[in-house]
Amino acid sequence: MWHIMKLYSHYGFYEFIICAGYKQYVIKEYFSNYFLHKSDITFDFAGAGNCMVIHNNSAEPWKVTVVDTGIDTMTGGRVKRVKDYLNNETFMVTYGDGVSDIDIKNLVSYHRSHGKTMTLTGVQPEGRFGVMDFGSNDCVQSFREKNKEDSGWINGGFIVCEPKVLDYIANDTIMLEKEPMEQLAAERELMCYRHNGFWQCMDTLRDKEKLEKMWQEGNAPWKVWE
Repeated sequence: MWHIMKLYSHYGFYEFIICAGYKQYVIKEYFSNYFLHKSDITFDFAGAGNCMVIHNNSAEPWKVTVVDTGIDTMTGGRVKRVKDYLNNETFMVTYGDGVSDIDIKNLVSYHRSHGKTMTLTGVQPEGRFGVMDFGSNDCVQSFREKNKEDSGWINGGFIVCEPKVLDYIANDTIMLEKEPMEQLAAERELMCYRHNGFWQCMDTLRDKEKLEKMWQEGNAPWKVWE
């Protein structure tokens, strides 16, 4: 989640609403102590007054609102639950399990250019398995690693919405990807911003280990910030 927030912050978006549920208290505790997490501190218990000396400050210019949106609430329901914090303005939605080098400013500009209700980001994920190329009569010609061109476009999870999107969400049981998006698509109010750069979800332990290795080796394409 920190990586995703750093991406948005890099493009000048500093206000976040976290639709929390499972272990929401951990998220609240993390941000309540964020200043301490990101600073070098000396605790002097020998001196008078048991003082605390902060040697640096690398905290972010963020405004973070953490809302407990329930354990079993679906994605659409979670967005509907934070309606009072959106100020009836254009807002963005993303999931907490995908990183990308997407240019958020370009995404927002594209959304504003077409005037539709919602823009989602389309990505082509890399395949997990190799593929076979066939010739005539099902004769196998070669084996190769699957590339992006072998995959279709999927929802990459970086979404821009107008406030009226909330009207398409009836209750906590609604998934944003189902009725709301399907209805908007039927009404021709859903647009796709195609992102050809890096995108990777973190759905499995394998994904987590892959991303952590990239980060540790200094080879993280989603790190667009300094």
